[in-house]
Amino acid sequence: MPGIVGLITKMPREWAEPQLLRMVEALRHESFYQTGTWIDESLGIYIGWVAIKNSFADGMPLKDERGDITLIFSGEDYSTPDVIDGLRHREHSGSKQPSSYLLDLCKEDPAFPATLNGMFHGLLVDKIRGTATLFNDRYGMHRVYFQESKEAFYFAAEAKAILSARPELRTPSPQGLGEFVACSCVLENRTIFKDIFVLPAASAWVFRDSSLVQRNLYFDPKEWEQQEPLDSEHYYQELRNVLSRGLINYFTGRERVGIALTGGMDTRIIMASHRPSPGTVPCYTFGSMYRDCQDVQLARQVAEECHQTHQVITVGDEFLKSFPHYAERSIYLSEGSVDVYRSSDLYVSEKARKIAPVKVVGTYGSEIVRHAVMFKPMSPMGALFTSDFLAHVRQAGESYASVLRSHPVTFAAFRQSPWYHHGILALEQTQLTVRSPYLDNNFVRTVYRAPILNKEDVRLRLIGDGSSALRHIPTDRGMGGPYGPITSAIVHRFLDFTFKAEYAYDYGMPQAVAQVDHMLSALRLERLFLGRHKFLHYRLWYRDALANYVKAILLDPRSLSRPYIERKTLENLVIGHLKGNRNYTTSIHKLLSLELLHRCFFDPI
Repeated sequence: MPGIVGLITKMPREWAEPQLLRMVEALRHESFYQTGTWIDESLGIYIGWVAIKNSFADGMPLKDERGDITLIFSGEDYSTPDVIDGLRHREHSGSKQPSSYLLDLCKEDPAFPATLNGMFHGLLVDKIRGTATLFNDRYGMHRVYFQESKEAFYFAAEAKAILSARPELRTPSPQGLGEFVACSCVLENRTIFKDIFVLPAASAWVFRDSSLVQRNLYFDPKEWEQQEPLDSEHYYQELRNVLSRGLINYFTGRERVGIALTGGMDTRIIMASHRPSPGTVPCYTFGSMYRDCQDVQLARQVAEECHQTHQVITVGDEFLKSFPHYAERSIYLSEGSVDVYRSSDLYVSEKARKIAPVKVVGTYGSEIVRHAVMFKPMSPMGALFTSDFLAHVRQAGESYASVLRSHPVTFAAFRQSPWYHHGILALEQTQLTVRSPYLDNNFVRTVYRAPILNKEDVRLRLIGDGSSALRHIPTDRGMGGPYGPITSAIVHRFLDFTFKAEYAYDYGMPQAVAQVDHMLSALRLERLFLGRHKFLHYRLWYRDALANYVKAILLDPRSLSRPYIERKTLENLVIGHLKGNRNYTTSIHKLLSLELLHRCFFDPI
């Protein structure tokens, strides 16, 4: 995905520059990327960048008139318009770049980058002080990988850029792989690579004389945890105000902005609060190959009520025919941050870019406001992995349990979002600029002030206060709508039943039921369940359309010989699922992901 890469070293330019060029090239995934490099031999700084054309960060580096200050920035900042306009109108800020005001901000604000608001990272070089500061956002969403060696300090938006300069680091971390198996992501600041780590959130690490001298953190979530709670009404009004004031920043810029609508509340809150002018925000929804799911049906109504266009991006035959490409590409791009089934995110992001290069999402909304937990450790099926490897999987569960004890908003915003959601975001960001107002600093800070023991779900009220018409469209789970209490309860229970039934028929089908379904396969019972709520149907896809791919990958001698795999169990698993009388969907997700990780990163080149 777009970002910065580089190294800070005392080694000569002839040694460092070729490595920098390889690192930049490792991130050049698309033809619409812009790239560049900047070098200061006296400070030992070799930095490059990749940006989506016409994005906020396109046009690096930013320099002052005397060349004393240089800023290389990636991502976006959503500072208030009055701050931005005041800085942009300085006589010496003649650049037409939308990010040009950052140069004045970093020169005048001693707290920089703490005052920034968004998902970002960058390097600030001050030649007068002889320092370089490597920084990232307070959530750690715009990730920076790093590796320290005696020759250089390497940093990059993707670990593969470091591997391009240091191929000897292609060694798996057993702990990282164990966490990936348990949680579908790696926890804390670890990675799947033994000696490559992730820069902690809210970092501002200072280098002088080509050496790391300070590992500063400019923010601690405890600052927000210690705020006084508000009463229910004041909390709601403050939350509504910060959301309404901040939304304009998420719909501006040089590129067309679209929104990925769902049938839930989070994107509807955005539409109700922002109230875009007719025809200015194209809407789209991801759909099933079997029928128009609840997301599609309801999002279509929301878009129509808001006088916006709406398209359905269907995940079906075209995706399945190209699944090997998207599976391998997604694992390569996300580097141990997603399971292979999320390859559909790359597919739909390519389609979405044709509608609008910038995507506003409702991601993180229910997680932060309602403390929804989106991931937890899962125990793999028995006898699939060796006992030595299972020890790392169990350790992941212990690490997760420890983190879960933190403040629920801290867990959602500062743990779950940068760990579990990072890989999904990374796939999307290879194609799009992705924005979520639910990670806005002012919004998150306000949520910490929710009343103690607050049980009210303020989201329906936010929708209704913004648009009574949108309030009268029910959600995909039957919340809201024009119904009375009794009818509303019936609709909710019915939709809740169909949601759970679809999950049970697909991912969660017990083995005994899978045997019955296999015996009744001629009736094609899936038509009764699939596509009502979900648009991914991997139990059937692995069994049918993707069967040859599953066999080719998982029954390959390389896969069967991995040191942590129990060969016989793997063979029986594949045979049983493809026959149709067993359901091993989630295990196949994990096994395909692990094998592709090996082929992308760990097998001999």
